[in-house]
Amino acid sequence: MTIKILLVDDHTLFRTGIRLLLQRQTDFEIVGEASDGAEGVKRARQLQPDVVLMDLNMPGLSGLEAMRLIVADMPSTAVLMLTVSEEAEHLGEALRTGAKGYLIKNIEADYLVNAVRRAAAGEPVVSESMTAKLVMQLQHQHNSPAASEKEKLTPRERETVACLAQGLSNKEIARQLDVAESTVKIHVQNILKKLNLSSRVQIAVYAVENGLDKTA
Repeated sequence: MTIKILLVDDHTLFRTGIRLLLQRQTDFEIVGEASDGAEGVKRARQLQPDVVLMDLNMPGLSGLEAMRLIVADMPSTAVLMLTVSEEAEHLGEALRTGAKGYLIKNIEADYLVNAVRRAAAGEPVVSESMTAKLVMQLQHQHNSPAASEKEKLTPRERETVACLAQGLSNKEIARQLDVAESTVKIHVQNILKKLNLSSRVQIAVYAVENGLDKTA
């Protein structure tokens, strides 16, 4: 199955390098490019890509603003932020807004290729160098979940939330909780609806922010 990819970055040379790299993969198709956020949104609406690789800082409409519009219009499109910014605040905001992942531009080529495939499959992807920063930032916020929010989740759903915060796949969660993988999928969908979230990444962020990231 071919993964359709849109590249959005204001640096032409960088876009060219990424395009040449990704075009080597037989299951990738670069369907378009854009040099700023506004053009990226327009091209995404026209081309309906599976994955958008989006720079964070661009003139005019920023990557975050463009991503919000794309996620709102095309929830099935995975947006991966690809940036030089290693600020935990940018990472947290991107994930809360709906990014499927957050990658630093100095990652290895193989990591980027794998990240695109994982994002297309619906999996969250965050550069390893950023994961610890995100957890530390959120843990220091000391936010407590509202009682009403905690009451929305069943005990099994809370266990599932904790597993998602640890980055486990549905198969791994099923094994840990001793349930069918199909049951885990149902739990994830219920959690998304109850907490008004749109992705597994957002569930993980919510879990860390609200102290639900530890299994009993």
